[in-house]
Amino acid sequence: MKTLDVITIGRSSVDLYGAQIGGRLEDMGSFQKYIGGSPTNMAAGTARLGLKSGLITRVGDEHMGRFIREELAREGVDTQGVVTDPARLTALVILGIRDEHQFPLIFYRENCADMALCEDDIAEDYIASTRAVIATGTHLSHARTEAAVIKALKLARKHGAQTALDIDYRPNLWGLAGHGDGESRFIESAGVTAKLQAHLHYFDLIVGTEEEFHIAGGSTNTIEALRAVRAVSKATLVCKRGAAGAAAFEGAIPDTLDQGQTGPGFPIEVFNVLGAGDGFMSGLTKGWLDGESWPNALKYANACGAFAVSRHGCTPAYPSLAELQFFLERGVKTPALRKDAELEQIHWSTNRRKTWSQVRAFAFDHRLQLEEVAGSTSEKMAAFKELCLDAVLQVSQGEAGYGMLCDNRLGKSALHRATGQGLWIGRPVEWPASRPLTLEPELGPDFGGLSEWALENTVKVLCFCHPDDQPQMQAEQEATITRLFHACRRNRLEMLLEVIPSKVGPVDDLTTAKLISRFYDIGIYPDWWKLEPMQSRAAWAATCEAITSRDAHTQGIVILGLGQSEAELAASFRLAAEFPLVKGFAVGRTIFAQPYADWIAGRIDDASTTATMAEGFRRLCGIWDAARKGAQP
Repeated sequence: MKTLDVITIGRSSVDLYGAQIGGRLEDMGSFQKYIGGSPTNMAAGTARLGLKSGLITRVGDEHMGRFIREELAREGVDTQGVVTDPARLTALVILGIRDEHQFPLIFYRENCADMALCEDDIAEDYIASTRAVIATGTHLSHARTEAAVIKALKLARKHGAQTALDIDYRPNLWGLAGHGDGESRFIESAGVTAKLQAHLHYFDLIVGTEEEFHIAGGSTNTIEALRAVRAVSKATLVCKRGAAGAAAFEGAIPDTLDQGQTGPGFPIEVFNVLGAGDGFMSGLTKGWLDGESWPNALKYANACGAFAVSRHGCTPAYPSLAELQFFLERGVKTPALRKDAELEQIHWSTNRRKTWSQVRAFAFDHRLQLEEVAGSTSEKMAAFKELCLDAVLQVSQGEAGYGMLCDNRLGKSALHRATGQGLWIGRPVEWPASRPLTLEPELGPDFGGLSEWALENTVKVLCFCHPDDQPQMQAEQEATITRLFHACRRNRLEMLLEVIPSKVGPVDDLTTAKLISRFYDIGIYPDWWKLEPMQSRAAWAATCEAITSRDAHTQGIVILGLGQSEAELAASFRLAAEFPLVKGFAVGRTIFAQPYADWIAGRIDDASTTATMAEGFRRLCGIWDAARKGAQP
């Protein structure tokens, strides 16, 4: 049974991309960390397009190897074929964007994990499970990895799978260029040509740039090179031509590239060519395996390549299927795709690090409410928040769908300990009870403090606002939230916007919906909404419609508690649970208010406090789960 569409095989690395554009690698001050290596990029790129993809490679038994595994899992890539090598380090690449023509990079691949791939790493049942296997040229450069690739290709043929080669010629990785020449794309080599030609007959599809076909065909005349490849392979040949698009050749090679089958190109700004070929290959594979005509497959490929050259990084640049479809239907509005707000919103919201089907969160991000309790000190409040986290962990037991809200000013130790434990984590930035909205000083005047946040922390901001606010108040608060929203995106952090209009003025069934529509009107697209319990189905219906009509890919809504009793919350939950967009709750005082008063007064110890809060949180989770179950048809 074919459970996978495609397995890629070969390089896997961590890419450190220079964050400063226009500078030398020598001058880079900071870097963004992504997964990399052509087969790894293609596995993620095809998964984003809806294919079931897998990867065969090796990674080190260390932090970077685990990073690659975790990122692949987030992208939906099957990792059965990813072997952990205890003796070698994960490969590393340092890259930069100097200008539109220069993209310096350094490969750190001395005895790296993926180059230790061997025949024993190729499991027949795994190859038998896929419709296609894609190899890249680098792993034909060494006898051990070459043997692994050839075994995979032979097994693919045995089990009826298609095979493809991305020539992916890097002279540096064939030992033909120095460490400082990682950017080099072509050096003639009869030895490399002979090695490639010895294996081209294994493939049904061969893809490369003109220069890559020059090395595969042994000629710097592209037509002659293609004909030399055709002499040893019946594969469909796809020649990438940069801004001129690409051409596919199923049979004899004509006299010009223009006589091949082509797909439309896209007039976009070239910002970063690194990884563009892997994006192209991802789109081409989608069309190829879906049985599209070559012109259609090339259209997908050219579009995916266009996304890649217009954005920072390799894998992070590649589109989701929804994004690709939107782009093909709408077309290019601005050549710099990364500056197209509509397109970037779809890119962001359909390629999130994680989506949540439900979130049941214990909110203990409160600062003012704790500080007002007699006997509170910074040390005691920090210790109490550790107990709150203990309560969350007792209830969650490592299962998905649980979360917490915790601040950094009083709850730093709990916040940091929670990171990496599989919880949904919200972290507030508003100064408690401020109106107009003021933010915590730790963010800094330019919101630079967000650069220090863990990527799994969600930026939570509470704004006391109302549709009838005075224009000056509205403008001031919206300006703050707008700046915060863009800072969140710049730092790759999700944002939760909490609005509580009932604390400002009278509310009706349309109040919250009006507020939400206004935020979308000014370009604010929160990943999450945190809303007060509404008292009618009409109010919930209007609110959900205001969100989904403007953002089809929102994470959803969580309900806040307002200090209500469990009985009151149960009634709120039953009503809200009828709406699938409501993913759960974030409730605090209902759970912790009395235990905190007893704990700070010394009436109960740490263990009793934790147990009491865990039981309260557990009951609320049960109430929500029952409400959701009862709302199902």
